Amino acid sequence: MRCLVRSSFKIRQLFGSRDCSSYVSRMRYLMRLKEDDEACLRALQSGSVLLYHKLAPLLMRTERGMYQLPALQATDVKGILGKLGKDEQLLNSSVLIGCSDDNVPQFSLDVGSLEQAAVEELCGGVFIDLRKAFFLLKGPEAPLVSKGQALLRWHQTHGFCSTTGQPTQRNQAGSQRVCLANGATYYPQMAPVVIVLVSDGRRCLLARQSGFPRGMYSALAGFCDIGETVEETLRREVAEEVGLEVESLLYSGSQHWPFPQSSFMVACHATVSPDNGEINLDGAELEDAQWFGLDEIEEALQRKTPLRNPKGESSVFWVPPSYAIANKLIQEWANQQKKS
Repeated sequence: MRCLVRSSFKIRQLFGSRDCSSYVSRMRYLMRLKEDDEACLRALQSGSVLLYHKLAPLLMRTERGMYQLPALQATDVKGILGKLGKDEQLLNSSVLIGCSDDNVPQFSLDVGSLEQAAVEELCGGVFIDLRKAFFLLKGPEAPLVSKGQALLRWHQTHGFCSTTGQPTQRNQAGSQRVCLANGATYYPQMAPVVIVLVSDGRRCLLARQSGFPRGMYSALAGFCDIGETVEETLRREVAEEVGLEVESLLYSGSQHWPFPQSSFMVACHATVSPDNGEINLDGAELEDAQWFGLDEIEEALQRKTPLRNPKGESSVFWVPPSYAIANKLIQEWANQQKKS
């Protein structure tokens, strides 16, 4: 049997020509805000704030018909709260999510206790479900809004200690929660998932679940079990879902994925023998799985939106959009095929 892991991880230049000194200072600044409640509270007063309503982010439509995140400052949010007759102290429940290149601290705040339409009118925007917002946002805005929602969700679901049952208290930045009864500290967590594009050398394997939009196929994916390595999870998932045995794998990249709740996607390419490529589908998780050639993949990658029939359903094969790491895996495979 050939070795499962082939010199796994690619070495690559991660950040181009980024000014490392400014990056380091920004990370040190964020670390200080997480450790110093007073400093974080002061930073909030001059920071930018992403608003959510029951975890749906606020977006603003541009003159060109696109969507973007509104550039709200803390003073803007205080004004909105005041006009709605709410205590501006609600702003202090904001969660730190990052820092811009200009060293402006960024926060997220859920205003689900306020009337949605009233907030939308005052902000000139609309609260949109995150799954839909991902299709509308461009560049770095999608991962930023994803991180903001993930942290807000974690705080909403971790208000009590799992040992004592007593309430936990967050720090100002929202980077941790502490049980006052026993001192236990809790940190936001992500669930590791392996997503893998399987190839037999000239074709790649894509599959779909019943809950996928009609016509969309994607790479195989599955959660890591406790005690498993990435390699073990990948091999098991491919065997379980499509009945194939992986011979080698290559790491590609990673991505935070907010669905279903704060997943951490570890993306890999895997190869199987072309002599043992018969798909044996596990109907429990997948609705269908097929091998696709380069021509089919290139056509699918060129479709920015799927073609629709009169009922509004997709009538052709298509792949996840560019913001999804599955798309990156598929594009990498296609590029490699064209070189060989």
